[in-house]
Amino acid sequence: MAKRGPLMMTSWRTTGACNARCKYCNVDATGKKADQELTTQEALDLVDKVYDFGVSWFGLKGGEPLLRKDIFEIVAYAKSKGLNVCLLTNGCFVDGEIYDNLVKHQVWGSVSIDGPEEINDQLRGKGSYQKALAAIEKLSTGKILNGLAAAITSINYATLDHVCELAEKYRANFVWFNHLVPSGRAKDQVDDLSPTPEQLEEALNRIWDLSVKYEDKFDIHVHCPHFARVVKQRNISNFDEWYEHKFHGKCTYFAFGGYISIIENGNLIPCFYTDLRPMEPMNIGNIRDDKSLLQVWEDMKVSPYYSSFRDRTILKGKCGVCEYREICGGCRNRAYALTGDIYGQDDACAYIPQIMRENSKMQKKQ
Repeated sequence: MAKRGPLMMTSWRTTGACNARCKYCNVDATGKKADQELTTQEALDLVDKVYDFGVSWFGLKGGEPLLRKDIFEIVAYAKSKGLNVCLLTNGCFVDGEIYDNLVKHQVWGSVSIDGPEEINDQLRGKGSYQKALAAIEKLSTGKILNGLAAAITSINYATLDHVCELAEKYRANFVWFNHLVPSGRAKDQVDDLSPTPEQLEEALNRIWDLSVKYEDKFDIHVHCPHFARVVKQRNISNFDEWYEHKFHGKCTYFAFGGYISIIENGNLIPCFYTDLRPMEPMNIGNIRDDKSLLQVWEDMKVSPYYSSFRDRTILKGKCGVCEYREICGGCRNRAYALTGDIYGQDDACAYIPQIMRENSKMQKKQ
């Protein structure tokens, strides 16, 4: 690696094509490619830009990335540059020549699985559990199993232990829990699939218990800003260290410390949960432009739009008055999706800020 950049990983949504129809898909992946997907040559140019950016990991997502016929040409080029490559798959194609290529190129594979078979198949389609489990077993045998990924929904929020049990059994490096963000197909499922604030609170507390239980086995990452507040309320002795070095759920709008993601048409976005057609200020460029990723990153940090998030009192509703806003601040993409206001209140959170509780008591006394 020529130099070390500001991020550890840059991820690319390689294609909009997918064989699955998961109810909560945040990109609304279908059986077809997305509009204006990067060509093979553009993908190789992207690898050069990612390498020059100074990251050590190149993440491949979808859709289903293994549906790209040129995926291993791109992988081989990334590996030749010295990049570590990781890939998130639904597991259906981890077999035969594809599996052999994953092992050959030492691609770290993660598999999406959302709980026990009945629960998983309800969310991801009949038969998807057994296919995912078979992929997990193969990747583990090939010593390239990276992690398991699960979305927290109203259907599986109480059965997340199962994912951790699989991670222990097959020696995964991590488990990655995502909160549900209503973008893509999930927009149409938000009423049915979103856990209530109380259910999400229960799930996040249970996930913390699981992270303690399995801390010597594998890491647990939670992509949900509220998790920081939940952990803070558990009064752990090393919270500041945990928050700075182990918490991966900081909202990118506040932290500038998570990601630059590239979507199928080459657009650059700060969070992979951003809708395919975000409002204009969310777009931070396109990989087809002449700018380097480092320049895009530096421009984003000083832009008036992104700089506005440094003052969290700009947030509205309970997020703006919450005493935990400096470590949480809610999910800005979810607030925007549900309220039309990027600074709006994130209603997925069950916590009532202290000032609101005090005001409520005063009003009752009057």
